[in-house]
Amino acid sequence: MKKNKGLSSTINWVGIISFFVLIAFVMQMAILCYDYIRSKTENMVLVAVLILVEVIILSTFCTVFDWIRRKIMIDIPTKKILSATEKIADGDFSTRLEIKHDYGKYNQYDLIMENLNKMAGELQKNEVLKTDFISNVSHEIKTPLAVIQNYATLIQDESLDSETRKNHAKTLISASKRISDLITNILKLNKLENQEIQEKHETFNLTDALAESVMEFETLLEKKNLELNCDFDDVFVYSSKSLLDLVWNNLISNAIKFTPDGGKIDVSLKIKGKNAEVSVTDTGCGIASEVGAKIFEKFYQGDTSHSTQGNGLGLALVKKVIDILGGEISVRSQVNKGSTFTILLKDVVYEN
Repeated sequence: MKKNKGLSSTINWVGIISFFVLIAFVMQMAILCYDYIRSKTENMVLVAVLILVEVIILSTFCTVFDWIRRKIMIDIPTKKILSATEKIADGDFSTRLEIKHDYGKYNQYDLIMENLNKMAGELQKNEVLKTDFISNVSHEIKTPLAVIQNYATLIQDESLDSETRKNHAKTLISASKRISDLITNILKLNKLENQEIQEKHETFNLTDALAESVMEFETLLEKKNLELNCDFDDVFVYSSKSLLDLVWNNLISNAIKFTPDGGKIDVSLKIKGKNAEVSVTDTGCGIASEVGAKIFEKFYQGDTSHSTQGNGLGLALVKKVIDILGGEISVRSQVNKGSTFTILLKDVVYEN
């Protein structure tokens, strides 16, 4: 609707006025010619013939005028649009149409051209994303597959002692789990983007749900000797518990993954009016400011050293869920000092 405001009615009025002037001109010429012919002769047969010739001439004039008008106002822009759509249909998403009128003076064809340009731009962007997605998936699968192949070959050595064989088996399990997690996240993200996962809203205790998510990582927290601090308000919300579980699990998992042994993780839940605010803070490697804007993109990994394993889809999942639920997510981070991810769930707090 916003774009339609740029559609000018000037062209319509020009067409109407031009048609009116043409008809008035033709009628006036017909009257003048008839009066002139009658003033010169009383021969009605000759008058009829001359009037017929006049009608033919005027009709030809009108036809030529209308042909020129159609050529300029309809045929030329239509051919440009058809040519562009054929190129786009053939996969040339770089195609763009030149719009000659300024915004606010658009006619219908200008509006169609602008929409085609926008569509071609989106298709071009999606094509790039698809290519990058396939490239990244191939890269992420290739590494663990190589590990599986190598260790599967090594484990066949009958001379291996039981301890070495056990370690090789653990490596195989870890690599296969990495592939499994990648595929699971791809499927989840695909379902979210295609709206195949319906958000079932319900009233539930967010405090308990968040605490349960934290407790699932108790073993990992103890293994890395991480200090955990939780500060929760008692909050009931009306939202999708299953989708939010995806958010908490990814954020807490990332915090543990990127925090070195002996570090600290803080998880807080606060009521802000009708909003619920959840923050997860770690003392990990942090994120440089120049890459912070990309952190929610598919396959982007903030740890450019790749010292930690991950497929770069977790935060993309989190962002998609929060967008679906109409919330906001932000990140505040300093390199080598840690990061804070904050989720704001809007208008969901329920007074129990």
